[in-house]
Amino acid sequence: MDPGNDVALDIIITNVVATFRTRCHLNLRTIALEGLNVIYKPEVGKVLMKLRKPKITASIWSSGKIICTGATSEEDAKAGARRLARVLQKLGFKVRFSAFKVVNVLAVCSLPFQIHLIQFTKNNRPIASYEPELHPAASYRIKQLRATIQIFSTGSITLTGPDVQTVATAVEQIYPLLFECRKIKH
Repeated sequence: MDPGNDVALDIIITNVVATFRTRCHLNLRTIALEGLNVIYKPEVGKVLMKLRKPKITASIWSSGKIICTGATSEEDAKAGARRLARVLQKLGFKVRFSAFKVVNVLAVCSLPFQIHLIQFTKNNRPIASYEPELHPAASYRIKQLRATIQIFSTGSITLTGPDVQTVATAVEQIYPLLFECRKIKH
C-alpha cells in the first residue's frame, strides 16, 4: 500500500450543527407549556425542543435565534430546522425561516492502520500537538480550512469543520501525513 493509491475511507458524519433565525420574538413560556418534547431552562433563558424525524435537538432563545444539533447530514439539518419553524408557527408565532447556516460538522473516520503519535507530532510541528498526560489523541489544525483533527494511535480520527466538504478535504490532506507515521506490524 502506498499513499498514492486511492483508499476508500468511510467518513461518518455524527453531528451537524446549524443555526437559523425566526425574525420574530418567541415567548419561551408559551413554547414550554404548549409545545411537545420541550425542556424549559429559564435559568439560561432558553428552551430545548427535540424532534424525532430528523432526529435533532434545538436550543431556542426568545430573540428568535435557534441552534439545531444532532443531524447526520446538512440536508437533515435544514429539514429539521424548517420543521421546527413550522412547529413554532403552529404554536402561534409569526415565524419567517431565515439566515440558515451550517456552522459545524463533526465526523469520525477509521484508518486501516495504527499511528505512531509521537513521530507524527515531531514530523508536523507546530501544527500538530500531542500531550498524552492531558488527552490520548494528537491534535492537528488546518487553519485555511478551519478544521481540527483529533488523531488516536488506534487509527481512529475525529474531525470538526465548518461543513461536510471541508471535513472530506481535511481527510484527504492529512491521510499522506498519517500514512508515513503508520505502525508497521511485524
